Amino acid sequence: MPLKICVAQLNYCVGDMPGNAQKIIDAARTAYAEGARLLLTPELAICGYAAEDLFLRPSFIQACDDAVNQVARELAGLKGLTVVVGTPTHGDSGQGLRTKSVEVQQRHNAAKVLQGGRVIESYAKRELPNYQVFDERRYFTPGQGTCVFQAGEGDDSISVGLLICEDAWFEEPARLSKEAGAELLLVINASPFHVGKGGEREKMMRERCLATGLPLLYAHLVGGQDEIVFEGHSFALQADGALAGRAESFKENLFYVQATRAQPAIHLVADAVPDRSNEADLWDALVLGVRDYLGKNGFPGAILGLSGGIDSALVLAIAVDALGADKVRTVMMPSPYTADISWIDAREMAERMKVRYDELSIVPEFEAFKASLAGEFKGLKEDTTEENIQARIRGVFLMALSNKFGSIVLTTGNKSEMATGYCTLYGDMAGGFAVIKDLLKTTVFKLARWRNENDPYGTGSNPIPERIITRPPSAELRPDQTDQDSLPPYEVLDAILRRYMENDESVDSIVAAGFERAVVERVARLIRLNEYKRRQAPVGIRVTHRSFGKDWRYPITSKFRAESVTGL
Repeated sequence: MPLKICVAQLNYCVGDMPGNAQKIIDAARTAYAEGARLLLTPELAICGYAAEDLFLRPSFIQACDDAVNQVARELAGLKGLTVVVGTPTHGDSGQGLRTKSVEVQQRHNAAKVLQGGRVIESYAKRELPNYQVFDERRYFTPGQGTCVFQAGEGDDSISVGLLICEDAWFEEPARLSKEAGAELLLVINASPFHVGKGGEREKMMRERCLATGLPLLYAHLVGGQDEIVFEGHSFALQADGALAGRAESFKENLFYVQATRAQPAIHLVADAVPDRSNEADLWDALVLGVRDYLGKNGFPGAILGLSGGIDSALVLAIAVDALGADKVRTVMMPSPYTADISWIDAREMAERMKVRYDELSIVPEFEAFKASLAGEFKGLKEDTTEENIQARIRGVFLMALSNKFGSIVLTTGNKSEMATGYCTLYGDMAGGFAVIKDLLKTTVFKLARWRNENDPYGTGSNPIPERIITRPPSAELRPDQTDQDSLPPYEVLDAILRRYMENDESVDSIVAAGFERAVVERVARLIRLNEYKRRQAPVGIRVTHRSFGKDWRYPITSKFRAESVTGL
């Protein structure tokens, strides 16, 4: 008989150890009834990923231990079932050294193997990532050794080797598992999404299969946690690296895999969903990020300023797909410079999306501000000061509505604006969650067109009026204003940002690729000057390999000028 394995690709919540334990228990009972005798949970499933400095609290680790014991206790009666639970644990040498000046951790990112109501094996992650959004060396010490155990019953049991996420990106842990007798590699993971990451994982795991001659099952987390999103996309590979099965992305799933003895290696059988487009992945990541941020933090709904421009239009479409039209409110706040087509298009989109739409003019407030400041500004021309006043009035309106009714304000700034400072502190940056903070402007346009051609959540086809997509972008804070009055064309700007900000290319190398030096140096300067703004921006969803969040840790005060250096 083949060994039936279930991957509990579920949405676990950070810090909800009792709730996460119950999810695992319910999944195990369902899987057992379906004939599964091995259940895998993702990395740190018992506490959610990433718990950050909660890992430093002894009471947090104790609560994780209690939850694992709860899982073991309640599943003890399921004869022949093995459950792998990702959890943090104390190290062998105790609590570690902690003073006001020194922090030496003795904790592990680990997994417990449960059978018959008890822990039969424990494995600590050997390779601790400390790049991009990862900071595991702050919290954990590396493990040693291997973990190989028997799953299944009698002659049909299989020796499986357990690895945790980063372990599988290196040769040694998998090789040691094989040398210890493993016939199948199990990899439990919490690997944050960025565009293309799913393909990167499958490629790397294929290398592990080819190097060891063993099949591999990759169990992955799904859900949103602050700025990061986990897309699921669990999968199984044969010993030769061929795809044996793949779970759906961005959805909770009990993913079943049959493992059968065969020559020359264990053979895996599972359902396989097809590959997806980058735009489909992006959309689902943004929708899941919004849904979980609001849902897990208890917000009753969302509110946003709908300007008639492309950014707010895209955010509205994402919010409705994530929350439903009844939980989204829009406010159009015209100024003296708002074009008629802006409120016409905003109103039309609100009607298409079936959301509440209100118009609150900021003209009286704007005139009052100017009158109050007339003495201070006497003899001075209007400039960005007056433009910013308009943005800040809108921010005050939105935050007042948020305070009164409890809905969170979704900001509508994109990555191109965040990079160059084309945004107003306490104005359009005022809010609680920055939905498209990691989307370059050119990606905003591309994703808007994709959404008009697709209706993945059944909330309405073609939601964004065509004129919103085709008209020149404008903040509409002065007469006849367009974004390109202040910025290079977005096609040029975004290409430079990808190279300079996302990939750390030097100014010289970007110029050598055909870009005008003056433009590249100007963009680099704008990025440097506006670090202080980004530090005050709301958290937003990470969808690229380098976002303005945990990926980006630059000083505000610095004399270094990367634009004058060849190389990095």
